[in-house]
Amino acid sequence: MPLSIDPRPLPDKLGAGNLFVIFGEPDIDIQPVDGSGAPEGQQLEVRIKGVDVFDPSTGEVRSDNADGIACWFIDTDYNGESFFVRHAYFLGTSDPYKSLKSSLRSEISEEAWETLYSDTSRPFSRPANGRIAVKVINHLGDEVMKVFRV
Repeated sequence: MPLSIDPRPLPDKLGAGNLFVIFGEPDIDIQPVDGSGAPEGQQLEVRIKGVDVFDPSTGEVRSDNADGIACWFIDTDYNGESFFVRHAYFLGTSDPYKSLKSSLRSEISEEAWETLYSDTSRPFSRPANGRIAVKVINHLGDEVMKVFRV
């Protein structure tokens, strides 16, 4: 998948550690959900397969499968202005359940966790505006987002 690099210079205030903006995009499948009780094609689900990120230090594109993703989010009714997390999911090979409990400093229902630790979203209604956005954060902290027409 082609990626582009923004040629505009970055402000001087960023410092030496932030010379590049990360570019990339999630690799997903968007599928209609049958048998949900809604009219055919009105319920959708997203399955994340991986993420591609441009590595400015090497000039290469790093491609990771779902194991390389720490978390991913869906705005199921993206308005084109701001990303609103309507679905949140966590992946990874280390123990994300333990990490999340520690970060939140609270208990999380294991039943609820089972719906969050997934590469496939819960079904959602097709948005009236016809757009969703998917944001992915990999284990290196790179964050990428892409808007999809549905």
